[in-house]
Amino acid sequence: MRILLIEDEAELAELVRTYLQQLLFVVDHTATLEDARSLLETVVYDAIILDRSLPDGDGLELIPRLRARGMDIPVLAATARDQVCDRVRGLDSGVDDYLIKPYSLLELAARLRALLRRPGKTLKNEQVIGDIVLDAFQGTATIAGEPLLLARRLITLLDVLMRSAGRVVSRPAIETRLYSIDDQIDSNALEASISRLRRILADKGSSVTIHTIRGVGYMLAEGDKS
Repeated sequence: MRILLIEDEAELAELVRTYLQQLLFVVDHTATLEDARSLLETVVYDAIILDRSLPDGDGLELIPRLRARGMDIPVLAATARDQVCDRVRGLDSGVDDYLIKPYSLLELAARLRALLRRPGKTLKNEQVIGDIVLDAFQGTATIAGEPLLLARRLITLLDVLMRSAGRVVSRPAIETRLYSIDDQIDSNALEASISRLRRILADKGSSVTIHTIRGVGYMLAEGDKS
């Protein structure tokens, strides 16, 4: 899942970004409304964490523009403005949830997961394809009941492919879920990750394989590789 973090407190932003990355989220960070608008023009996000007091305005100014364009991205406002009138204004403007600073990172992650679990959103507690079970909350996977030890990025890659099991996922669609705007990516990084994950699944004797659809992308499905 890819998150846009809009926060101008650099130290807090780095803490949040690092913590969420450990939970398998891909996080893009910006400190201004202007940069946030630019990112939202080109990147698809699963959720937004939004500070209200930004250098170039109130973070709430972003919401009407999103909703007017039909973008129902869940928005979690995380702010020091703790008056009831501030919370009411935020919720009335289209914010989905409100978190008052200082906040616990555990609570932030829990509220974020709750937003992503809402009907029509992206997060499921558990995914099952063939003999693979993936727990999106814990970032763990098993094959035929045996733990599957994977690096964070490979777990994220497996998650992306399992969410579209049986359907082709394009290279750009996969990369946007794996890498943030700050990641330095080699041209063959995705192919290398696919190769590693495919080899691990084969070594474990999984009934699930990754198919390469040349010139298009990749597909996770049960059966032999093509």
